[in-house]
Amino acid sequence: MPRQSVFALWAYPFRVFFLSTAAAALVLVPLWIGLRLHGSPQHQLAALLWHQHEMTVGLLNAAIAGFLLTAVCNWTRTPPLAGGRLLALWALWLGGRLAPLLPAACQPLALGLDLAFLPVVAAIMAQRVISAGQLRQLGPVAVLALLWALDLSFHLYQQPQMLHALLLAATVLMLVIGGRITPAFTANWLQRQGGSTTTLRRSVWLDRLGILAALAVLAAQLLLARGWLPAALGAVTALVTLVRLAGWRSMAIRREPLLWVLHFGHLWIVVGYALWALARLPTPLVTDNAWLHALGTGAMATLILGVITRVSMGHTGRPLQLLPGMVWGYWALQGAALVRVLAALGLLPWLAGISTAAALWTLAWALLLWRYAPVLWSPRADGRPG
Repeated sequence: MPRQSVFALWAYPFRVFFLSTAAAALVLVPLWIGLRLHGSPQHQLAALLWHQHEMTVGLLNAAIAGFLLTAVCNWTRTPPLAGGRLLALWALWLGGRLAPLLPAACQPLALGLDLAFLPVVAAIMAQRVISAGQLRQLGPVAVLALLWALDLSFHLYQQPQMLHALLLAATVLMLVIGGRITPAFTANWLQRQGGSTTTLRRSVWLDRLGILAALAVLAAQLLLARGWLPAALGAVTALVTLVRLAGWRSMAIRREPLLWVLHFGHLWIVVGYALWALARLPTPLVTDNAWLHALGTGAMATLILGVITRVSMGHTGRPLQLLPGMVWGYWALQGAALVRVLAALGLLPWLAGISTAAALWTLAWALLLWRYAPVLWSPRADGRPG
């Protein structure tokens, strides 16, 4: 890699962490499929826990760091974390991913590596927003603390339930951040196209109601057994999220992939909560596998992919356009989520379903790396620093 590209990679948090997110996504699912199909039966539980942890913690943490540590610079007008300090933070994330390879005697070190990352990210954010007097931006910091607590609980008790709750907590963060950027980006695009934004509705009280409902679902996941009350909470959360999305004029931006991918991500949140409600009925109609993949493969991955392709262009001084061919990556990811959920619902053969979903998932992230890695490791096109 040319010297100038090495320096560019460490010039802003989104560069190295988005690249790492894409690389992790490309590796983790094929590796999991190999373990699932060819691993020895006595190690299946450990492999399943590793898969769930890395998809909800390892992959997500890199995306969170890339986005929030970049966004906080815009919020507070402060310079980015860069150079050696950024390298040290990235090494901490990477150490957590490699920790499972350590021998059993080193497990305390492995635990420390995995758990140290999010507190550092949260501390960097908190220091900046507090110094800038923007206390309203502490909401995402609180969600990071919740994600960390759930990760700690998983390590202590080795219960998949904690990772399921962690995905629901991550969905709260999606609703908070997505509720800010998606309607704002949509309104900006409509204005540039000469369209009217008067029919685009963003309701503060509806945003708050949706977040409170999502927090109630998270609490029900942790505290309540299956029953009509948690099922009703899930149904209400799905409905509120759908009503909120309906106000963002999704059909008006159908010609702009950088926007419709974000709207698709929120639609997957609706599907995820609806499936969660069906899984929490006294007699469940679906398994947890269905809502986990609707929120994980569908909502989380779609929003991450959409944000990476947008931020990578906007923050490197390039035109805010999707690079050629990447729209097929968007559609491949939607196909992966749909096939995986249908397989979880028993509507597709299990082996064919997970294999097809894994192939489509891999295609989506391979396309992202092929098209956007050069953007992420190259200097800004306009010659400015960052």
